[in-house]
Amino acid sequence: MRSLSVLLLGLAATALSASVPEQIPINDGPVHTTNSWSYTDCGLPTDAIQIKSIQVSPDPPQPGKDLTVTVNGEAVEQIEDGAYADVVVKLGLIKLLTKRFDVCEEARNANATVQCPVNKGEYTVVQTVALPKEIPAAKFTVQVRGFTAGEDDMVCLDLKVDFMKRFPHLW
Repeated sequence: MRSLSVLLLGLAATALSASVPEQIPINDGPVHTTNSWSYTDCGLPTDAIQIKSIQVSPDPPQPGKDLTVTVNGEAVEQIEDGAYADVVVKLGLIKLLTKRFDVCEEARNANATVQCPVNKGEYTVVQTVALPKEIPAAKFTVQVRGFTAGEDDMVCLDLKVDFMKRFPHLW
């Protein structure tokens, strides 16, 4: 369940790369930034999934609470069984999770609103997960590199999530 929580934060769009030397990622900086989380679409205009926006509620995410992730995106080509995502979760320089997820299987298991095969078109995917209350007060990075069944780039996301406790301002 913990890995699904992390995956859904970065992959909610798949219910919808490793860099190749000749590809230059578009990196215009964070698309969304708050004190608690941000994401960067590191994909290319040719990727099979184009992320339009990601929103979370509550914002900021809170350990021990349900987290609803809403992703707006476009499938510019059909996504079929065999699509996968490589996810790396880090705490600083320490890798906590390195896992390959079968995107279609995860969508089926999560009873996601979009199932494979995903036809071309625009989609809004909403998924709610329970965040474990044991999430430590720390800053995490999540790298998501998704690929189609034909090994083409599908999606690329870099996320930062800060679960550090905030102290209220006294002024």
